[in-house]
Amino acid sequence: MSDTVLTDADIQVVLSGVRIPRMNAITERWIQSCRRELLDRTLIWNQRHLLHALREYEQFYNTHQPHQGIVNARPLHPLPQPTTDQAAVTQPSIRRRQRLGGILNEYHRAA
Repeated sequence: MSDTVLTDADIQVVLSGVRIPRMNAITERWIQSCRRELLDRTLIWNQRHLLHALREYEQFYNTHQPHQGIVNARPLHPLPQPTTDQAAVTQPSIRRRQRLGGILNEYHRAA
């Protein structure tokens, strides 16, 4: 009964997978992060601009954002080796790459 009401209002019903019980929680987490880190800080001009911003955020979220892992270690990224060079310790060289006009920032150690 409710599906027909939603269909009449042009709202598409998406069902969760039976074998994926955590899918809703993961999706909600991504949507909250996207809203908080991107959409709340951006004035979207049109659909093309929205799709561009979402593609950039998706790439940032999946590749560059540090996610918390076991014992707060970043997954798939080995920890750097300890250094004995005093100059490198007192003045670390860190580079920032801005995305979407500075709304998203990626930080990397300079080689």
